[in-house]
Amino acid sequence: MSGLRVIGLAGWSGAGKTTLLARLIPLLVGRGVRVATLKHAHHAFDVDHPGKDSHVHRQAGASEVIVSSARRWAQIREVGEGEEARLADLLRRLTPEGLAIVEGFKREAHPKLEVFRAANGREPLHPVDPRIFGIASDRPFPDAGRPVVHLDDIAGIADLVLDRAEPLDAVLTRLEHP
Repeated sequence: MSGLRVIGLAGWSGAGKTTLLARLIPLLVGRGVRVATLKHAHHAFDVDHPGKDSHVHRQAGASEVIVSSARRWAQIREVGEGEEARLADLLRRLTPEGLAIVEGFKREAHPKLEVFRAANGREPLHPVDPRIFGIASDRPFPDAGRPVVHLDDIAGIADLVLDRAEPLDAVLTRLEHP
């Protein structure tokens, strides 16, 4: 896989997107794929912890903090109300190789695999979203018009994801010029 390719996991809260990712990532990595994830949160969150130097810096008023070590680095940027980062801008921040899996951002125009769980009691997304290329589900959708893979068929889901992931440039173009 050359360059960065992008797919998303879309579904209602409680459908099992994170659980699926936790099972899918090791299989993809085992196949030699470098995987990056990008998660959308609908609520405030914090990756920093009170008492740590980086938290002290933010509490003192720093609008941006980078923490770096020999094993990893992280960047924390404070944004004002209504300044949420756009998906296109976040994708540009990733290393330009491998596979980027976007969890959430279900209304954006990137290629998506719908994660559907019948017990959730919600309507499926695929009938109204043409960017959904397939469905990982615990129930069949015989009239879906796209591949349906059982939620437990992780190898099948991996094959579908790798086949349908799109180059970053194509995704950025669609996100910026819908």
